[in-house]
Amino acid sequence: MPDTDITKESSLHAFQEAQTPGEPLHFRLPISARAERLDKVLAGLLPEHSRSRLQGWIEGGHVLVNDSPGRNKQLTYPGDVLLISPQLPPESQAFIPEDIAFGVVAESPDWVVINKPAGLVTHPGAGNWHGTLLNGLLFRFPELASVARAGIVHRLDKDTSGLLVVARHEQAQTHLVRQLQARSVSRQYLALVHGLLPGAGTVDAEIGRDARVPVRMTVDRPVAPKPAITHYVSNRSGVLDEGVTVTEVACRLETGRTHQIRVHLASIRHPLVADVLYGGREAGGAHRQLLHARALAFDDPSSGQRVSFDAALADDFQHVLDEVSWSD
Repeated sequence: MPDTDITKESSLHAFQEAQTPGEPLHFRLPISARAERLDKVLAGLLPEHSRSRLQGWIEGGHVLVNDSPGRNKQLTYPGDVLLISPQLPPESQAFIPEDIAFGVVAESPDWVVINKPAGLVTHPGAGNWHGTLLNGLLFRFPELASVARAGIVHRLDKDTSGLLVVARHEQAQTHLVRQLQARSVSRQYLALVHGLLPGAGTVDAEIGRDARVPVRMTVDRPVAPKPAITHYVSNRSGVLDEGVTVTEVACRLETGRTHQIRVHLASIRHPLVADVLYGGREAGGAHRQLLHARALAFDDPSSGQRVSFDAALADDFQHVLDEVSWSD
């Protein structure tokens, strides 16, 4: 492919139309060009791409200047030859099947019940466009490509382990979503929280985005709040070797807001162990919030009969519980 001279009046579109997808783009800067930063030059040559994306290509080694890897702040000069290898945007990988490890507890023609490991993102999003449960579902169950969100009905946080249900076709997905809306899907969790939390109770507090910390949710002057109800029962309390008092708590959700259990328990001053986002501290060797979706029940979309499932604790969670000196 010959180099292409760029002038102020010329358009890149004709040149780009001659390229096949993924083929490198060649440019020779004209003699009339001024010395300018490489990232600024690329922004002018490829205005359909954002400056941050172009800078990412440079940082990734996908832009050569005179056959050498470019740098964002380096100056380009008249006669320099640029070789640009366009990269697909990260979100283009969001619905690509990938061989991702996760457990399958049970399945039927209508649904699959998944035991999600801690550390696995449920659905692609900013910063996590691949390597998610959705990618793994598309790999293991190719028919889910025809179902919205690959059949995912509800989500678990990245560092929360346990059960969730996935619909295998649109009718089942609609049925299960309506059950969620009617609050007839039973979801029970086990959490380990800081402090002595006796008895049982209910936290009924609206949850919305924290205006000060965008990645957090809050019950304190939330943005766009939604109703949220969490019921909890304390199972037992004890102390870890570090002298940290903890309580094992069973939680039942009536609603399913983002970070709901984490936010609600933190709001009553009992954050989850190792949930640093909401005031928890690492203890007992825990490096992620100790929250597990241990039980799930719903009405089968075809038979109407109630089906229920349980999932054992993840090894890291069980290890921390084994380290606790329980008092009751």
